[in-house]
Amino acid sequence: MGRLKHQESDDVSIFLMLERGFRIGDFEMTFLTNSFGFDTQQWFILILAAVLIGMSKTSISGFHMPVIPALAFIFGGMESTGIVLPLLIVGDLFAVFFYKRHAQWNDVAKLLPWTFAGLIAGVVTGRYINDAMFKSIISVIVIFCLLVLVYNERKDGDLYLPKGKWFTILAGATSGFASMIGNAAGPIFAIYLLSMNMKKNRYLGTTAYFFLIVNVSKVPLQIIFWSNIRSDNLSLTLVLIPAIAFGAFIGLVLIKRLSEKPFRKIIVAMTAITAIRLLM
Repeated sequence: MGRLKHQESDDVSIFLMLERGFRIGDFEMTFLTNSFGFDTQQWFILILAAVLIGMSKTSISGFHMPVIPALAFIFGGMESTGIVLPLLIVGDLFAVFFYKRHAQWNDVAKLLPWTFAGLIAGVVTGRYINDAMFKSIISVIVIFCLLVLVYNERKDGDLYLPKGKWFTILAGATSGFASMIGNAAGPIFAIYLLSMNMKKNRYLGTTAYFFLIVNVSKVPLQIIFWSNIRSDNLSLTLVLIPAIAFGAFIGLVLIKRLSEKPFRKIIVAMTAITAIRLLM
């Protein structure tokens, strides 16, 4: 009889612990929902976006491509860039930490002046278009970048690329514009690096520093001219840092163990569908 009462007591204790856990979970989700105004579905997408951004910064750059049109569809074109940019900067910091020894500064320095010119062009364009046009431009840029990636993969990397100064100017300016409007300069910058015949680690290190510099440079521009980076965006970034870190470590594992092509095909397909949906 005593043993039975003891068992019942244990069952009740376990039940109370589970109930308390659910209440705490509900409280935390309610707190987050009330604090930021996002519903559960939006939180799921934001967390997934943070994980993909972390993965893209330490492994396959295409992983974050679905994030751009998906968040633009949910939050609006210009507003979404203010949400994504701080997340990208955190991801860039992880990438710099892991690949800082492999950066090629000369390749970064040659491109930056033209990239900054592209950023200014993107800022001016963003001020004079409405949100529907902003979404359309993001979509077109993303689709163009996907076509570049797909074409390069079908050529198995044996793609002839020019190396003249005009190519550096074009790559820098288009990278800056695409980065400012849609945070989608990755494929364009990748083509530029392909022309340098870089090895994997050098490629990752150079990419990490380039995008850290570019993305940090965009912060004052978006605050002053677009007013889409506010204190709540920074608070959201702090909440999502664990998800970005988780994605970054997954990326480190993937880059060492798994084949890249199957994942890139999935990412390209997902991104294309989302980008086309933005145009509708």
